[in-house]
Amino acid sequence: MLAARARVALARASVSVWPARTSLAAAQKTCVRALSSSARLLSQPPSLSGGLTEDELHFREAAARFAREQVAPLVKEMDENQQMDSSIKRGMFEHGFLSVEVPHEYGGAGASFTSGLLVIEELAKVDPSVSLMADLQNTLITQMILQLGSEEQRRRYLPRLCADTLGSFCLSEAGSGSDAFAMKTRAVRDGDHYVLNGEKCWISNAGEADIYLVMANANPEAGYKGITCFIVDSSLPGFSVGKKENKLGMRASATAPVILEDVRVPCSAVLGEEGQAYKYAIEHLNTGRIGIAAQMLGLAQGAFDVTLPYIHQRKQFGQSIAQFQGIKLQYARIATELRAARLMVYEAARRKEAGLPFVEDAAMAKLYASEVAEKVASCCINWLGGVGFTNDFPVAKFYRDCKVGAIYEGTSNMLLLTISKQVDAKYDNMKH
Repeated sequence: MLAARARVALARASVSVWPARTSLAAAQKTCVRALSSSARLLSQPPSLSGGLTEDELHFREAAARFAREQVAPLVKEMDENQQMDSSIKRGMFEHGFLSVEVPHEYGGAGASFTSGLLVIEELAKVDPSVSLMADLQNTLITQMILQLGSEEQRRRYLPRLCADTLGSFCLSEAGSGSDAFAMKTRAVRDGDHYVLNGEKCWISNAGEADIYLVMANANPEAGYKGITCFIVDSSLPGFSVGKKENKLGMRASATAPVILEDVRVPCSAVLGEEGQAYKYAIEHLNTGRIGIAAQMLGLAQGAFDVTLPYIHQRKQFGQSIAQFQGIKLQYARIATELRAARLMVYEAARRKEAGLPFVEDAAMAKLYASEVAEKVASCCINWLGGVGFTNDFPVAKFYRDCKVGAIYEGTSNMLLLTISKQVDAKYDNMKH
């Protein structure tokens, strides 16, 4: 039934073949209009629906509708301007997409972790930059405050984060990327305050957020065991945001340095315990990796969804491109890899929800989903030919956006090391 509806929608929205005299721009516009109606019918994996709860299905459908109706018309403009439209942020809050797991008592939706991943996945099918906002807010910011914060901190910050305020996670520095705990940012105790000094790099939501979770070392003599997390309000004297990065992809999502110059925060701004933030960062980045995996999965599916209808229409040598056996073998393999990535992401999410070990699952899901995203985006451009190489067609943006999936929240090489440690531990235990 789904396939039949997709074919009908595609037939109504499209033309049979591109006329020889039709301009490339006109062909692209016609193709995009055709795909917008068919892609939403093709993108949902019905075989997995039985494993989702009613609430999770609701979030998935609501996010897909929001992405289609409100995000899609603004994607190109936001990418070119390197600026998220204010209506997107407002709409995300109104729909509860930025507070999925936060309990009702703090103003959140009180839904499951998987619900949040489905929101991330659906948004990424249209614009991965928008999905990044949901990923950061749901997997890192709200969860760290919810799980580590005092009741006073929860009451103070979570309602704002659920209503209209973005948060940002500040860990990386110029000299501490994968070696995150080599950070130079310092926190010096001064009575009932700490004074923060340092500079954070590659900070997502910098300038857009009002609440920043800043990692700083309050006891350098203790090494990484001195690292402490502070809740910092952007209005504090000495807090500033540097020049926005001019990035290859994810351009609508703000990324910039965060500069701390004698920023005084009260001792009550410490999140969790002093000297324990190295543990907090590791634990929550493991969760965040599942979110990035969902983002890369959505990106890959989005590229696939806008490409397949085109190659089924575009004719060369008297038949559609999709009918050539060489092309069939390629997209069959891609469809299989998309299914495998989705299963890995969902399995990691369920293990996390069940309280089971998920470090290996999260690393594998992010590693594989990011690799699949790169492969799918590249293949889609190949199948589209010249049309795919233009910025007027959405796949070019997916191709630019996907690269960061192998970099942030754990590079692919760091993930492989994490996986190898988990594998080694299993086999080492078998020796005894």
